[in-house]
Amino acid sequence: MNRLLDEIEKGTKEALVKKRIILCSIHNGESTIAELSKEIDMSVPTTTKILNEMCSSGTMYECGKLETNGGRHPNLYGLNPDAAYFVGVDIKQFAVNIGIINFKGEMIDLAMGVPYEMKNSPEALSKLMDIIHQFIEKQVIDKTKILNIAVNISGRVNSESGYSYSIFYFEERPLADILREKLGYRVTIDNDTRAMTYGEYIAGCVSKEKDIIFVNISWGLGIGIIIDGKIYKGKSGFSGEFGHVKSYDNEIICHCGKKGCLETEVSGSAMYRRLMEMLKGGATSSLSKKWAKNELITMDDIVQAVNKEDVLCIDLVEDIGRQLGEHLAGIINIFNPEMVIIGGTLSLTGDYIMQPIIAAIRKYSLNLVNKDSVIVPAKLKEKTGIVGACMISRLRIFEY
Repeated sequence: MNRLLDEIEKGTKEALVKKRIILCSIHNGESTIAELSKEIDMSVPTTTKILNEMCSSGTMYECGKLETNGGRHPNLYGLNPDAAYFVGVDIKQFAVNIGIINFKGEMIDLAMGVPYEMKNSPEALSKLMDIIHQFIEKQVIDKTKILNIAVNISGRVNSESGYSYSIFYFEERPLADILREKLGYRVTIDNDTRAMTYGEYIAGCVSKEKDIIFVNISWGLGIGIIIDGKIYKGKSGFSGEFGHVKSYDNEIICHCGKKGCLETEVSGSAMYRRLMEMLKGGATSSLSKKWAKNELITMDDIVQAVNKEDVLCIDLVEDIGRQLGEHLAGIINIFNPEMVIIGGTLSLTGDYIMQPIIAAIRKYSLNLVNKDSVIVPAKLKEKTGIVGACMISRLRIFEY
């Protein structure tokens, strides 16, 4: 595999064809030679020759036959699971999720909810490196086959240059280069919402839809955009900063440094702030005892409280859902998407947030536009981010 990557980097014609076959297999799964030939726009004999070379080198393999109603059953070809491995790291506000997939995209190990507090400090970065090292060390695979580690980071991330401008911005060098030095593996970084969007697109609720808006309502608020089956990044990779649209005349300073951002009222951090204010004011909740003991209350605690019918938390999440739906109505009017996926930590409250969102979208968007858009919760749920990180980890090796 490393030889192929060297050839791709050199830009040889045959290597680029192999890259196209790999990308086709990533997005379409197992295919016949005829299907691959049509997809990469090459003749069947040429495709067959190159595919045989890839099977001999162990990159691809023959994985069965296509079931047909009669006649000859053509062979199916797919990515060889053991050819390579890819690690994904999904950083949350109070935890880290980390996983590893094989070349076929199958999750072979997963660690959810590893304790971690996201802070913009060298100590927090060092702690993150320790978590990743420990996870890789326990793997029983050939570690030389780990081709990439992808790290999800919230906020402004340029995945091509490797710079993060929201967190761990301590040096002039790209963060991806710093992580590569510390971990000893190739490292790429990406915006967490964009990775989640890709995860749902490849392994979640998306079927044949090509125009999709993914909404990540977690500690912050962002959207991922897929247009005609391709992830939209914007010129510098900063697209989707939905949470930083000026929406309110409040005096709340957003973490971006500005006032009145949508995220200051519609996000997990906004719900957390309002809940703490209400508990301090004497409001009653199933979390009151924890708050009184000055124990850490996480977003997971709040989601669990909602799902256990905590009235205070339900009121808060429904209000956030209503406001989110009002603003999403404008997004739907602009993009006219086939599908809107609601993901992120607060989406785990299910109908408590989904119903207010849907009602507000129907109320405030144009009927002729919203009838085209199905609005669904993320299928991967709490695993959306880590699945997306792993899938992005694989994609980044062959995308450019």
